[in-house]
Amino acid sequence: MISVCIATYNGEKYLREQLNSILSQLSVDDEVIVSDDGSKDTTLELLKEYVEKDPRIKLFKGPGKGVIANFEFAITQSQGEFIFLADQDDVWLPAKVQTTLAFFHSHPTIDLVISDLVIVDERLETIEPSYFEYRNVKLGFFQNIVKNKYIGAGMAFKSSLKAKILPIPDKVPMHDMWIGLIAAYKKKSALITEPLTLYRRHDTNASEIKTKASFYQQLKWRLALSYVLFKRLFFNG
Repeated sequence: MISVCIATYNGEKYLREQLNSILSQLSVDDEVIVSDDGSKDTTLELLKEYVEKDPRIKLFKGPGKGVIANFEFAITQSQGEFIFLADQDDVWLPAKVQTTLAFFHSHPTIDLVISDLVIVDERLETIEPSYFEYRNVKLGFFQNIVKNKYIGAGMAFKSSLKAKILPIPDKVPMHDMWIGLIAAYKKKSALITEPLTLYRRHDTNASEIKTKASFYQQLKWRLALSYVLFKRLFFNG
């Protein structure tokens, strides 16, 4: 069973296209967990329309504490053996689920994978053909503490990892960075170099490709992150 976790907030413009690209790849036993964080547009109406037609979609009221807490809540509701994270404004390419599951089955020691993405504009026109090449994405625990390259829109992981990553500490810069580092510490992560997602960039994205935070702010984040990672990895098993 697969669980796809989506954190929504005012996502009416692109959400329908994303849901359709996901649902077409799932089996009848899979689920899409949607946690909405208090949308003020027509996102909820759109989601309720889908819920009425498709029992695989499970809609929840989010905690109202921002994108990290919203994704965390969605993950806690998931029941699947494999958990995929999905942004509300992207589009999954047709082979995403099949390719990802095949990779997990052929690499049984891996707990988390990140697949490449095509960076596109709001009309899905290509900006960069490979997120991995554009960001020079590489695996590695310490390397990604210093300069994070992990991206949730390309991320999928085994449910067994939930015991390690949850709860997500308040002080981490982003949920995908935390999840990626937890898996990377014991070398349980891998990259799928095939682009499997159209990663849409527009004026209202919740995340940035490259942070605009100051060096001082980034240093504070890294120190706080290192502290909570140390506590989780060495004192929580």
